[in-house]
Amino acid sequence: MRPITTAFAAACLLTAAGTASAAVSDVEYLRANRCRGLAAAELAAVDTAALDAFLKAEKRSRSTYVADRGLAEMDKARREAKTTNAERKARLTAELTGPCQVYKG
Repeated sequence: MRPITTAFAAACLLTAAGTASAAVSDVEYLRANRCRGLAAAELAAVDTAALDAFLKAEKRSRSTYVADRGLAEMDKARREAKTTNAERKARLTAELTGPCQVYKG
């Protein structure tokens, strides 16, 4: 019985260590995906290479649910950026050129 308990404890520790090694939280990862979606809509001229590298590196430590949610956030932002409303477009451009710059490394 003792080896089973030890093996279970070791598995729990390894799982916790893998989760703790993520550089940013899941929420930050989802925000970065939103930024990538806005960049894909070409609201402003931004270099997406650094953002793509950031997302690729961070995706490795995410659960499947979070990774899928990130893709959904990216698609949602891309659709939102297709608006014809000038005020909304200005707000999204400000988001892309402001807070989204954090994820460029």
